[in-house]
Amino acid sequence: MHLHEMSERKCDGHGCGHYGASRGTRKHYGLDLACNPRTLIYSPVAGTVTKLGYTYSDDLSFRYVEISDQGYQFRVFYVDPAVEQGQKVSKHSIIGEAQDLRDRYSGITPHVHFEIKSADGDFIDPTPVMLAQRA
Repeated sequence: MHLHEMSERKCDGHGCGHYGASRGTRKHYGLDLACNPRTLIYSPVAGTVTKLGYTYSDDLSFRYVEISDQGYQFRVFYVDPAVEQGQKVSKHSIIGEAQDLRDRYSGITPHVHFEIKSADGDFIDPTPVMLAQRA
């Protein structure tokens, strides 16, 4: 599913999905987009896969895909990767399948997490990017 076609994860017992939402002592630096587990996830941009990371150090089953383009890093978390590091991807090419978070967080709304970092390492609100792609 294209990220811009997904709806924002609303609030549930584990928090809210919007950018800047409180996460206790920190802020949520991404946008959670509701989708069912095993949903195909498409790249939000054209670029190079620069990292296939692990979301949690205590559970290496949860992954993320990082795609870099023009100094920006676009990361999609809770994705079982279907790409390899160093691979060039086009916008809207499949990067993986959404993972099921419900075993880790009982009662959470299934979703992927989308975040953007600038070349300076600052987080950027991805909401305007998603809205622009919907237009």
